[in-house]
Amino acid sequence: MDYKQIISETASKLLSEQFELTKNESTTPFPKAENIVSIVGKLRTAMFPSYFGNMPTSATASFWLQSLLDEIHRELAQEIETALLIIAADNCAYLAGEISSKLLAKLADLQRLLYKDAQAGFDGDPAAQSVDEVILTYPGFFAVFVYRVAHFLYTEKVPLIPRMMSEYAHSITGIDIHPGAEIGEDFFIDHGTGVVIGETAIIGNRVKIYQGVTLGAMSTQKGQGLKNVKRHPNIQDNVTIYSGASILGGDTVIGEGVVVGGNAFILKSVPARTVVRALNPELQFNDGGEIKNLEFQQPDVWFYEI
Repeated sequence: MDYKQIISETASKLLSEQFELTKNESTTPFPKAENIVSIVGKLRTAMFPSYFGNMPTSATASFWLQSLLDEIHRELAQEIETALLIIAADNCAYLAGEISSKLLAKLADLQRLLYKDAQAGFDGDPAAQSVDEVILTYPGFFAVFVYRVAHFLYTEKVPLIPRMMSEYAHSITGIDIHPGAEIGEDFFIDHGTGVVIGETAIIGNRVKIYQGVTLGAMSTQKGQGLKNVKRHPNIQDNVTIYSGASILGGDTVIGEGVVVGGNAFILKSVPARTVVRALNPELQFNDGGEIKNLEFQQPDVWFYEI
């Protein structure tokens, strides 16, 4: 078969499949991932101008920052308009401009939250030399920065872009925070690789999470039938969750001040000021070789089998 004929037939088949799968037969494009990544970088520079980019002397810093914010506004509005055109055709340009303006107006508040997150990272990690080190180098801080921006756009019902932002951070850090999650102040992810925080998770203030933690759903077998259903746990204030722990279910509440030990597997609520740990494997069997069912072993200490 002639290769030109192969090319022609293959192009027709690929386009046919594309239109069938996406139902997007119009010329409306999707937001471009490279543009979203660029905007994330510019937002980080705008919120932390002394850390990233080339901030000029104080005499011209304000003009420089205003110019950068104007650039962010124009580029973000264009990408938001592109995203909105996929689901609606009316007033998309106006709505995109309004949402972009709202984000700019919110940046100082987000900056305040992020400085508190950075301080929590420094206070909670004796290996940290300074808050500057946390802001400049910690993957957990970068993931939370992207989350806070993406969450704002998520609450404004912007399609695609919040997930594009969060998946960019995921690809860089190994930390997967859905932009729909609700996270309080003074939040710190230490090390971070493998952390998963689901869409309907709610996290209070002064929570610390280590690597490999999952705040997930009990089961997703129903797929789209669980859309808009609370599937992920609530973590109250002052909770520490050590590496490898999995906390699952929309009805699961981890009470204030709880410490969750490494590799714990939790499917139901835990009362405040409780220590949770996984059973040591050698303690799981009785004299007859049968697995013990030990859930409550001591006052104030819960054991969960793994």
